[in-house]
Amino acid sequence: MRAARRLRTLLASLRIRLVLLFVLMALATTAIFVAGMQRALSAGWDTLLRPLVVDYVDRLAAEIGTPPDPARARALAERLPLSVRIEGPVTQFDSHPGQRHWHRHETADDDDPRLLRRQTADGHRIVFGLGDRDWADGPRGIGWLTLGGLLLLTALAYGLVRHLVRPLDDIRAGAQRFGQGHFDLPIPVRRQDELGELAAQVNAMARDIRAMLDAKRELLLAVSHELRSPLTRARLNAELVAGGAARDALLRDLAEMGDLINDLLESERLALGHQALGREPCNLNALVRDVVAEHFAHAGLQLQLAPGLPDAALDPVRLRLLLRNLIDNALRHGGTTGAAPCVSTAQTDGRLRLVVRDFGSGVDAAHLARLGEAFYRPDAARQRSTGGVGLGLHLCRAVAQAHRGTLLMSLADPGLEVTLDLPR
Repeated sequence: MRAARRLRTLLASLRIRLVLLFVLMALATTAIFVAGMQRALSAGWDTLLRPLVVDYVDRLAAEIGTPPDPARARALAERLPLSVRIEGPVTQFDSHPGQRHWHRHETADDDDPRLLRRQTADGHRIVFGLGDRDWADGPRGIGWLTLGGLLLLTALAYGLVRHLVRPLDDIRAGAQRFGQGHFDLPIPVRRQDELGELAAQVNAMARDIRAMLDAKRELLLAVSHELRSPLTRARLNAELVAGGAARDALLRDLAEMGDLINDLLESERLALGHQALGREPCNLNALVRDVVAEHFAHAGLQLQLAPGLPDAALDPVRLRLLLRNLIDNALRHGGTTGAAPCVSTAQTDGRLRLVVRDFGSGVDAAHLARLGEAFYRPDAARQRSTGGVGLGLHLCRAVAQAHRGTLLMSLADPGLEVTLDLPR
């Protein structure tokens, strides 16, 4: 199974397919050439060479005589690169005893007994062959040399193809970097051909995308900063209004607007990735205890913290924000009849793991993949009773990615489980 998977991976490689194409073309060209030459030479062999060989073998058999003379046969084998074997009722002779080529010679001319075998009038059979072993082994050595040459040409073809398609590896790596938001390192342009032009065009596209993202981020930051001043003034004015339900509703809406602006600003800061973090040695268990004691002391949360969890270089401010959002989300969607949300920590494969699970109704599986998108909420009506505007999980994912970690949301049956994995 693993070998078949590895074979599929190799065949999916453009380099391997190009080399195989070259090899197949070379083999096909060789086969066509050899077949054509055999076709061309066979006519000459049948019409010219075969009659000459038959006449020559007749003369050799006549020279040995009837009945066959072993002395003449031995002298003939010593003078010419031939092997002679005589079988019959009176004379038994072999010029090359123990030679392995006899059987091959006999089977090679079974379709034409007149080529290398002669039958004498007294019942003897004379079989001629090639008696020089060194000559017979020569083609075998030439064949191995030819095979080695083909393998060398194949290796050279692979090296050439690898050199030709190397820009594709650079373009793929660059596309992966650009997809992750890292635009600082452009794709190297190694050649001035079609692939070099493609790399330059992808670099130009990445610069345009980065410019658009920077413009969007600057606009969002500017708008958010400009909204803070009038929002602060509105809140001060609302504080002067006489108490009542209208005043409380106004203050609540202004607070939500302030939280929304803060979340937007934090989201754009985290878009810079790990550069936006203020790392320091932190203990994840201590952070969990501090956040729960400060904000959720009366929520009755279940804490399952792994003992002996080591310190790690983390941003405590951003992780506190992540913990507050995850626990608040678990409390808000955990339902009224289910168990209290559970917060647990662990260490797996050299990574720190934080899991926050609620025991509510969960979400539909169709919405699971989109949880964590900015402003996305499973309830399209955005009812006030559910709270939030869809930025909480988005911020949590941004914090995880800035730490080079992952945030995974899965159905826990019942409820929703959010898993954060962080490198140590």
